Amino acid sequence: MSNTTTADVLVPTPMREANTNTRPLFALPKHACDAHFHVFEPGYPCVRKPHYTFPDGTLSKYLALCDYLGIERMVLVQPSYYGTDNRLTIDTLRKLGRRARGVVMVEEDVPGHELDAFHAAGVRAVRLDLFARASWPRADIHRYIERMLEKTRPRGWHIQFYTPGHVVRDLIPFLATLDADFVIDHMGYMLEEDGLTGDDFKKLLNLVQQGRAWLKLSGPYRIAKARGYKSVEHLARGIIEARPDRAIWGTDWPHLTDGSRDTGELVNLLLDWIPDEQTRQQVLVANPARLFAFDPLDEP
Repeated sequence: MSNTTTADVLVPTPMREANTNTRPLFALPKHACDAHFHVFEPGYPCVRKPHYTFPDGTLSKYLALCDYLGIERMVLVQPSYYGTDNRLTIDTLRKLGRRARGVVMVEEDVPGHELDAFHAAGVRAVRLDLFARASWPRADIHRYIERMLEKTRPRGWHIQFYTPGHVVRDLIPFLATLDADFVIDHMGYMLEEDGLTGDDFKKLLNLVQQGRAWLKLSGPYRIAKARGYKSVEHLARGIIEARPDRAIWGTDWPHLTDGSRDTGELVNLLLDWIPDEQTRQQVLVANPARLFAFDPLDEP
């Protein structure tokens, strides 16, 4: 279903009902984790100029989807729609309890006591929006990342990069020097349309093999565009072959801005991306449990 625009602001399509998604072709393992989803609720202020209008992505709709697909754990990622106002994220984490973890966006002057309160609510990472900073000189981005790491290191958190692929490419030499874990969203977001090549992706895989990087198997439609999911299968397989212990998976729900997208179809891509059942278990359960410090698996 196509999206409409109003004065350059995208208008998300309505969210499909959970039971209209394709059923998974395999049973998701116990404690399977969706490591990337967003929630939108009325009553919380958005940024002054959002990229899209209010999406049809409430917590109740998301949980209905989880029940339908067999997802037990989840990581709530702060969307750009709310900027650095994390009130909805924290309220949602408190509702979800031990089954959820969170990723916030913060200003550089955020006080330590606020970060400590976030930690108590289940936050384990800070998201850096480098789309908003893509025009910065790369040295300025390096310093920005280092300043944010000073906030995450003492709490055992990591950093997540929401970043254009060309910025990822430029940052690879710097990222290789970091002494802390970090996650790059959407398989590196290396788009052919932006001039990224197979060699650029190989450099990213080398970073994962040798450094502290993790890659998120999420948003394949953001990379494939009109080419279809098969066009990104080699990227996902390459990540798994390089470091299966540093890959996590996420639905990217509610699939901004196409609410009609079939999340069950995304789940079933894992059969092609990760044919081995034990490795799927690692990506869906063990890896996110370690990265986000979920409770031990022998606890309810």
